[in-house]
Amino acid sequence: MSDEATAPQAINRPAITACIILAVIMQALDTTIANVALPYMQGSVSASADQINWVLTSYIVAAAIMTPPSAFLANRFGRQRVLMVAIGGFVLASVLCGIAQSLFEIVAFRLMQGFFGAALVPIAQSILLDIYTPEERGSAMALFGISVMVGPVLGPVIGGYLTDQFSWRWVFYINVPIGAVAFAGIWFFLRESKIAAAAKLDWLGFGSLSVAIAAMQVFLDRGAQLDWFSSFEILLEAAVCVSAFYIFLVHTFTAENSFVNPKLFLDRNFTVGMLFIFIVGITYLASMALLTPYLQTLMGYPVVTAGLVMGPRGLGTMACMFLVGRLIGKVDTRILLMIGLLLTAWAMYDMTGWNQNVSQWTIAVTGFIQGAGLGFLFVPLTTVTFATLAPSQRAEATGLYNLSRNVGSSVGISVVSYLLIRNGQINHATIASNVTATNHAFNNSAVLHAVSPWTAGGRAALDQVIQMQASIISYIDDFKLMMILSLAAIPLVLLLRRAETAGADDHAMVME
Repeated sequence: MSDEATAPQAINRPAITACIILAVIMQALDTTIANVALPYMQGSVSASADQINWVLTSYIVAAAIMTPPSAFLANRFGRQRVLMVAIGGFVLASVLCGIAQSLFEIVAFRLMQGFFGAALVPIAQSILLDIYTPEERGSAMALFGISVMVGPVLGPVIGGYLTDQFSWRWVFYINVPIGAVAFAGIWFFLRESKIAAAAKLDWLGFGSLSVAIAAMQVFLDRGAQLDWFSSFEILLEAAVCVSAFYIFLVHTFTAENSFVNPKLFLDRNFTVGMLFIFIVGITYLASMALLTPYLQTLMGYPVVTAGLVMGPRGLGTMACMFLVGRLIGKVDTRILLMIGLLLTAWAMYDMTGWNQNVSQWTIAVTGFIQGAGLGFLFVPLTTVTFATLAPSQRAEATGLYNLSRNVGSSVGISVVSYLLIRNGQINHATIASNVTATNHAFNNSAVLHAVSPWTAGGRAALDQVIQMQASIISYIDDFKLMMILSLAAIPLVLLLRRAETAGADDHAMVME
């Protein structure tokens, strides 16, 4: 038999790469594209300020739950098949989000979107690592990293444009043409991988952890609305969360092949990295969730303008990721992490001085600096977290690492949203208690004319001023909290062992 007959069929690497990158961009785009449209969704589905954030947290939690088992699904059913189902399901969920008529519907369909989208990034990366030679993988992973970051960079800008020119529903409909091209290309060009029929998943471990995370998120999202532990529902959710997590821990430490290998946490770098990325998740996406209502509601920015001034944040991340990629191996990764934390803390400190008169230039520059801080954190943290793990442990460790970041993001969004509303009410009451008709400020005729406490119009205007000041102070409190969290993470850097070898292939592994 000739060599030509026995040689495997050549694959079209450029076509496969393009389709995979397109799928990754589609998934990454949805992490930020909905942010600027949230106020418009809020009006359409009659949701409160804290309820509309469920649109963000539901997607993140669903992605967090389904990321770890993605490797099992690929092994059991084949990568091409799972990837096509993931893209098809993601597009279908996007269409359903676009036609949703209630908060319940849009949150349910965002959950569906997160479930299907979770497998896209890890499977796409594994395919790229397989179709390129070891010498070419560095370039392939650089391209992969760019595609992962393009979504968050373009998300606010594209989301603002689509919302302004059409409606908020188009931030979801935009996935249809992108997904259709990616689906067709993968179906036509990508060959199916070998299927491991014996592959098994620890369903008890996976199920108990998923229930614990889901119950915790519902507890956080619904707590403020139902007055926390005075509500039977909240007590039930807390009980379910604690019980499920207890079952997960007992099973993890007693089963032979548990969903999470507890030996991973014997590695100091990995354990510290898990806590570190949890904090990073809180500070990054939570700050973006705060910035949208700050710009559009408090400052009255049009949706396009809000998207444009948020864009430099992603540019800062991308620029510094390229810079840090060149510094890895030449500069101690712990120093790079320290720089990232200090840049993030400085950006948050600057934001504590904002008011309704802050300039667009200041917002853009501060956002760029915060993004730069994230760029200094992502690649070095990934490198040092996985550097001391055995190669056979990295696939499982990556899933847990992404899980920690996503849970941190969802918890952060829920907590800062709750604190924003709670502190706003407290600040309003505190300020209002000092605004009486006998206040000396009303001796000024200009002030008395604008906000007279003696007329209905004046009292309404006065209440609006008080509400504005109360909201600004609440935002400052949240920004201050995230600054403190960034500074509190600095001691974690000292616990990390130096990564002698940079895991180049893993740099982009956790940036989805």
